[in-house]
Amino acid sequence: MTITLCSELLTVQIDTLGAQLISIRTRTGTELLWQAGPAVWGRHAPLLFPIIGRLRDGRYTVAGREYAISQHGFARDSAFSVICQSESAVTLQLEENVDTLEKYPFSFRLRVTYTLEGGTLTKSHTVLNRSAETMYYEVGGHDGFRLALLPGESREDYFIQFPGQSAILPMGMDEHNFLTEGGRPFPLEGDRLPMPLSVFGLDTVVLKDLPVRRVTLANRRNPIRLTLIFDDFDYLGLWTKPVTPSAPYVCIEPWSTLPECAFTDSALEHKPGIRALAPGQAETLTYQTIVEGI
Repeated sequence: MTITLCSELLTVQIDTLGAQLISIRTRTGTELLWQAGPAVWGRHAPLLFPIIGRLRDGRYTVAGREYAISQHGFARDSAFSVICQSESAVTLQLEENVDTLEKYPFSFRLRVTYTLEGGTLTKSHTVLNRSAETMYYEVGGHDGFRLALLPGESREDYFIQFPGQSAILPMGMDEHNFLTEGGRPFPLEGDRLPMPLSVFGLDTVVLKDLPVRRVTLANRRNPIRLTLIFDDFDYLGLWTKPVTPSAPYVCIEPWSTLPECAFTDSALEHKPGIRALAPGQAETLTYQTIVEGI
């Protein structure tokens, strides 16, 4: 089922399958979100839970017991129920079931709330531990934004701004695309990272310890700017599927936790940034997408 939220500036659509954002349209009808081109990348903005990324052999352990789970976890392919809805907000919910317990040994409640106010879309993730033991989890976004909004534009017209920074330091990757501590600084053009991302030679640009948890996607040909503010998330991923020629979109991904690292073992408890909730405890992690220049 598709949920539609409206403001005076934007119309936003969310699919209850995966609680996935599937459209952000301006009042003039310009689509800002990647439209899941199946020949390139068939998703829009999947929700990552309870893990982020791909694991070695698709497996991890909790308290020494091994579990198998697919890349980015099961939430992105799960049916969410609608808890409450208005013209400008919706809350969707997922709880454990027989299938999830085979992949992830915790009883949980995940509520995802989208709130639209003017040009600002706020996405909140509230996770509740319904288990009798400490629950470990990861959560993140994977939002794909178009890089050719208007006729005559190309992806090379676009850039990502890192306020106050003259360089970034992506984490390294080994031959299996697992993260390493090593990485080389990449100078920015002022505070701008040009597109496409293929210049890095990395599957994903993964950043930690950003001094300001805010980035802006903009271009040289029109005034539309998309700013993501992710104060509750310690890490940021930037990704475009490696195809030739480069696809006209970029994913900007706030993450609570790092994906699989070459320097850690398979224990979920040991993942850098892993979230831990005591029995009955809940927490909310939020990020905002602000659209300007429309």
